[in-house]
Amino acid sequence: MLSKSKLAGRIDHTLLGQTASKQGIKALCEEAVLHGVASVCVNPCHAALAKSYLADSNVLLCVVVGFPHGMSTKETKAFEAQQAIGDGADELDMVINVAALKEGDFATVEDDIRAVCAAAEKAPTPVHVKVILETALLTDEEKVAGAILAKSAGAHYVKTSTGFASGGATLEDVALLRKTVGTEMGVKAAGGIRDATIAQAMIEAGASRIGASRTVEILGSIE
Repeated sequence: MLSKSKLAGRIDHTLLGQTASKQGIKALCEEAVLHGVASVCVNPCHAALAKSYLADSNVLLCVVVGFPHGMSTKETKAFEAQQAIGDGADELDMVINVAALKEGDFATVEDDIRAVCAAAEKAPTPVHVKVILETALLTDEEKVAGAILAKSAGAHYVKTSTGFASGGATLEDVALLRKTVGTEMGVKAAGGIRDATIAQAMIEAGASRIGASRTVEILGSIE
C-alpha cells in the first residue's frame, strides 16, 4: 500500500472535458502543486496556460494528442505533438487509430505512434509518449497487439483509456498490458478511477501511473 505522497507522485491530475475553462485549468494546476502529483493532463489549447501555472514546481505538463477519438492523420498528430512540445509539454498522451487496430492494419497503427514519438525525440529535453489504446473497445488479442506496436514504435507508456469511451481501466487490462510490455515500459491506468482503493489496486496490478480527474477526493480519503 502506497503512502499518500507516493500515490500522489503516480497520478496525472486531469481536466479534459469540452467545458474545461481557464479558471478550471488554474485550479487544476494549483491542486497539482499542492498535492505533489506527477503531472497535470490537459488539452492542447490549455498547454501554455497550464505550463505558466506550473512554473517553479516539479509537476510535469502532459498534453493529449489526437484526443479523444484518435482518428486524425499521423501528420496531424505529429504537428499537434510539436505544438504541445513548443508550449512546454513534458509528456504526450496520444490516442491510437482504434479502427486500424481492429482491422488488423498494424502498419498504420505503428506508423501513427512512431510519428508522435519522432516529434518527441526532437524535443530539446526528454518528452515521454503514452499510447492510449482505448481498451474498452478492444478484444484481449487487440490489446496485446496494440501494446506490442506501441513498444515497437518507441513509446514509453501504454495507457488503457481516454475516459471518454464506454468503459475505463480494469484490473484485468492493466495486468494484461503489464504482462505484455514487461518492465521496460510504463503502464497508465485511466478512466473510472474514483477512489484510493481502486487506485492502489491498479498499481498492484501493474500500473506505474494513474490518470484521474478526482485526484483531490482520492488523496483526501487517505490518512
